[in-house]
Amino acid sequence: MIWCVEDDESIRDIELYSLGMTGFEAKGFADGRSFFAALEKERPDLILLDIMLPEMDGMEILQRLKSDKKTADIPVIMATAKGTEYEKVRSLDIGADDHLVKPFGMMEMISRVKAVLRRCSKAEDRVLLKAGGILLNTEDRTVFADGVRVELTLKEFELLRLFLERPGVAYSREQLFLKVWGNNFVGETRTLDMHIRTLRLKLGRYGDMIETVRGVGYRLEENL
Repeated sequence: MIWCVEDDESIRDIELYSLGMTGFEAKGFADGRSFFAALEKERPDLILLDIMLPEMDGMEILQRLKSDKKTADIPVIMATAKGTEYEKVRSLDIGADDHLVKPFGMMEMISRVKAVLRRCSKAEDRVLLKAGGILLNTEDRTVFADGVRVELTLKEFELLRLFLERPGVAYSREQLFLKVWGNNFVGETRTLDMHIRTLRLKLGRYGDMIETVRGVGYRLEENL
């Protein structure tokens, strides 16, 4: 089930029609109030969320979703206006999974919805995660690079696990701190950079797969 939060009725109707024609169940909401009322009764597989909304804007809705453990893992694609780079970075920091820049075509929308659903589909349930010559076993918490055991600390392991679960996705620094260190972390912001540096070193030639994304954070690219 895909939920579309869009106050423009004509755009919302096109989104729902396009999703329905490609086999998705979809529901539309004109504002945050009706959206959260529905969320109390059921849960969508993905949310397509417009930023410009009446009363409660998309950023506020996203913040509320990602700060609640019950809804934090629901994938969200933000619809932003052309040329609003700040909004893209800010929504990534909060936890958005992807963006669509208005005006966008329906085929692009469907493609991005499918891509995000693939990336987010039960990644946490997989035992073996692979990329290049890296093999991570989530069950016995071991990591191998080209068949050679790599000894990682707890935080290094969790960082690598996040990257391998969703290769190609840029995690903001805030997201990585929240997911690996938790809400109660107290310390220097350089802690993350130090862990990334040692993780890269331990992975040897595969360390270059962990890329720095300027102004955002880090991601893992499988093409070495």
